[in-house]
Amino acid sequence: MTPMKEDYLKIIFELGGTDDLVSNKQIAISLNIAAGSVTEMVNKMVDEKLVTHEPYSGVQLTKKGKRYAEELVRKHRIWETFLADTLHYDISDVHDEAELLEHVTSDKMIDHLDDFLGNPKRCPHGGVIPDKNGNYHPDHDKLLSDTKDGDEVVVNRFIDNHDLLTLLGDIKLDIGDRLKIISHDPFEGSVSVKNLTDKKKLVIGFKTAHYVFVR
Repeated sequence: MTPMKEDYLKIIFELGGTDDLVSNKQIAISLNIAAGSVTEMVNKMVDEKLVTHEPYSGVQLTKKGKRYAEELVRKHRIWETFLADTLHYDISDVHDEAELLEHVTSDKMIDHLDDFLGNPKRCPHGGVIPDKNGNYHPDHDKLLSDTKDGDEVVVNRFIDNHDLLTLLGDIKLDIGDRLKIISHDPFEGSVSVKNLTDKKKLVIGFKTAHYVFVR
């Protein structure tokens, strides 16, 4: 399986594609690629029975695709946890290293590393980590971009992206912060929020709002 196809499986998993339909637009925004490229890859994945596709609605992982995605996500996120917690990497820097390590890690090694870390349930950017039997509690959260004016929400996790995590570090938006949604800009698509944790107001850009999950 190509690294790009693996990235698709992981992002569909991260966007909730084990239980819900994920739109091509969501995939394109999350992977920062053209919509046409997503359509082409989705067609290939349908042919390989990794996903099912409902026209104009989106894709969902098949049982086969879900199994592959869980294995990839588990290795990736355990390595991220090790790099951040044990080697003290900045959270924004762990993704690329974990991307390399996951491809050369046996199931036996990842099981030992998981035990060494105390079997963590979540990675540094808040994503769930399936255990060696594929068990985990799936998130039922939503994108910050899908909130409504006046909502009060809690930041639950972030898409695993270096530039995003660097930006969130700069504006000091963290997992667990409670936000009050002030308004959505109808033209730019940005979201104005008040961080109830530190009482500061923030304007979250269109792309960033599609990378932050809240509950």
